[in-house]
Amino acid sequence: MKRKSVINLFVTILAIAGVIALIGWVLGKNKASNEAKTAIVAQSNNSAVSVRITEAIKTSIDQNATANGNFAPFQEINFASEISGRITQVLVNEGHTVHKGQVLAIIRGDALNIDLESAQLAYQNAARDKERFENAFRTGGVTQQQLDQIVLAYENAAARLEQAKIKVGDTYVRASIDGIVNKRYIEPGAVVSPGTQLFELVNVSRLKLKVNVNEMQVARLKNGDMATVKASVFPDKEFKGKITFIAAKADQSLNFPVEIEVINAPGSNLKAGMYGTAQFNFASSEPVILIPRTAFVGSVSTNQVFIADAENVARLRSVISGRVLGDQVEILDGIKEGERVITSGQINLSDGIKISPIN
Repeated sequence: MKRKSVINLFVTILAIAGVIALIGWVLGKNKASNEAKTAIVAQSNNSAVSVRITEAIKTSIDQNATANGNFAPFQEINFASEISGRITQVLVNEGHTVHKGQVLAIIRGDALNIDLESAQLAYQNAARDKERFENAFRTGGVTQQQLDQIVLAYENAAARLEQAKIKVGDTYVRASIDGIVNKRYIEPGAVVSPGTQLFELVNVSRLKLKVNVNEMQVARLKNGDMATVKASVFPDKEFKGKITFIAAKADQSLNFPVEIEVINAPGSNLKAGMYGTAQFNFASSEPVILIPRTAFVGSVSTNQVFIADAENVARLRSVISGRVLGDQVEILDGIKEGERVITSGQINLSDGIKISPIN
């Protein structure tokens, strides 16, 4: 019995030793694996990050700019009736060329003519009374107050006469500008009242090209500057335009409305509403440093880029950006001509990391 207990104890000790040996072997294997992985990571961290670079150079910027818009008439007016009455004659049709002062239509004015005759008679009587009282005042026959009352009545009669003449004159609808009848809204026999629209006249002997420009462009424009204008329907023709208006305030899109006057010479066939393009030719400026937009960390607004130094180490640099010109950005400060700017691979970079430029 005692011998059997010794044997069991021996077996237990062997089993425990086997388990301990197995645990030691597993731990040793895991340690070797971890050391191998650590070595790989360390080797990876010590390797250079591949990036693309470009050299910062000074470049002359094309100062010319274009803006698109639509042609508008130089003058445009909607005629409305100033009196009530029936149209007796319409003397022009749509498309007719008219001149300032030309009669376009006639409104029946029998009642107005009667009012005019009555006003003329009242004025003549007031004039005679005024003359009689003035003579009587010189001889002492009337007082100053009586004379003043007669003079006031005379002046009122004269004012009513002028008003009656104006109303009779309004029966003749006259053009107030030179132009073309673009629309005619009335026919003979139509009854109109004050405010009724009669005609639309447009003057296209000159046209206004209305465009919008940004703040960089508007700062270099002034009234009287010349611009080259093209119409989309006449791609082979160029027109000379002169800036006649520059808005003092930007619109909601932070653009500034500009108007360019163009002479519509005979044969030009420019029409209001056509699509046009204005080209502004600015004077050349000093060369500036440009770098690709892709060089910025995140976006242009961050004003940060990576520079590759002489030892091919990435250095994070703060810069001041200027104009965005397509895929290029103007650098006002922070980069010197000849420095190497990293344009791709920034996501894997941090300040001071080793880089490997690729062609």
